[in-house]
Amino acid sequence: MEPRRSLGWPILLGVVLIGSIIALGVGWVLLSIAAALGSKNSAFYYALLGVGVALLALVLVGVIVYLALTVKAIALSQRQSNFIDSVTHELKSPLASLKLSLQTLARRPVPAEQQAGFHRIMLQDIERLDTLIDHLLDAAKTLQRKPRAGREVAAVEPVLRQVCAAVAQRHGIEPERIGLSCAAPAWPSVLARETDLEIVLRNLVDNAVKYSLPDPRVDIEVAAGPRGRVTIAVADNGAGIPVSQRPHIFRRFVRLGSELERSTPGTGLGLFLVKSLVRAMRGKVSVRGRLPPPGTVFEVELPAA
Repeated sequence: MEPRRSLGWPILLGVVLIGSIIALGVGWVLLSIAAALGSKNSAFYYALLGVGVALLALVLVGVIVYLALTVKAIALSQRQSNFIDSVTHELKSPLASLKLSLQTLARRPVPAEQQAGFHRIMLQDIERLDTLIDHLLDAAKTLQRKPRAGREVAAVEPVLRQVCAAVAQRHGIEPERIGLSCAAPAWPSVLARETDLEIVLRNLVDNAVKYSLPDPRVDIEVAAGPRGRVTIAVADNGAGIPVSQRPHIFRRFVRLGSELERSTPGTGLGLFLVKSLVRAMRGKVSVRGRLPPPGTVFEVELPAA
């Protein structure tokens, strides 16, 4: 999992750089004095020269490292700003819809059919808020929890069927639009917490449906991989992910495009949770384009029980 970074390392690097620059300044003065006294061939002169070159190389390396840290900090700040924009939008939109529905129901009599419509809309808004809170809580627990060695076993089939039913209900689509198949002789089990496996599959299946609307066709295939592994491939028929963006989508707060122009809800935490939990389960996750296009395939590989 991606740990929360401490300030100790940048502060130590800054202190080392400052000390090196001071030592370089003192050494330069001593070298000037030695040159003025005509001791260019002395061992003292060459010793100072060697130390100065070493300190100069150290300062150069330190500046390069600081530049890399600065670029990472700026990128993280941009992603956090993107995250705040998306969370603000995700909170305001359903709250505004709930407020409007409740005000309409309170101000004037509404026929029974319209009341049922308002209730359906309010339930959808509450579901959207509940999903947002689940993502935030899952992210917080994932960051704070340390990987725990153990032999917990989770059956793939019941978790996957539960996730598919919940995602289909959340997005209001027919369950048949999410196809399940198993290429192994029998549905396998994996070495993982059942809750962790549910979070991984829920995020992958939810993304597959969400980014394929209004006509989603999602295919999920479970197979026995090499070396005692289980592979779970989730394929959608969405627009796909550009090759240049695929290495970045598993970072925290990363969402493709601009928040001001986005119509798909989300926080940029789903795939980060997937990558973190799969890594904790000693597995790996990869992404590729669907053949034939369009579409995207996410493949999770986990140790079999």
